[in-house]
Amino acid sequence: MQVTVEKIKELRQRTGVGIMDCRKALLDCEGDLDIAMARLRGRGFSIAQKKKGRTLRSGLVESYVHGGGRIGVLVEVNCETDFVARTPDFRELAHDLAMQIAACAPEAISPDEVPAGKDSAASDGACLLLQPFIKDPQKTVQDVIFEVIARVGENIRVNRFARFELGG
Repeated sequence: MQVTVEKIKELRQRTGVGIMDCRKALLDCEGDLDIAMARLRGRGFSIAQKKKGRTLRSGLVESYVHGGGRIGVLVEVNCETDFVARTPDFRELAHDLAMQIAACAPEAISPDEVPAGKDSAASDGACLLLQPFIKDPQKTVQDVIFEVIARVGENIRVNRFARFELGG
């Protein structure tokens, strides 16, 4: 089966994955964009799992102030090397995470950090990684992080955050 350049470009634009990986995914899925995106998402998850145990020695602290100075966020996002910490993909992820925290006010990063006594339904909203991503509610924050891990080739983790709200 022949895959058009336009389909490859569209898949690359939607996923940020390399051209050859997009082409291969489309060939494997007989040109179906939705199936190819799902496969690439699964590939991102498996890449993230392989890199999970790596040491994270670099990263950055991103700040975001919203609402005329009424809400402020600091978030520390770690990666393996300073080279990746300077990439546009990583910087955009850190900024998006700061906006996510400002908008959705999570209480913890992962489910195991949610304060005791919270029921499981409420804890999904309290957990940053399980929240629907503000720019694309079809994905969770964890899905977005996995996509960036697949693009940059390094492990990435949100280490900590602080959210301040005036009068809160």
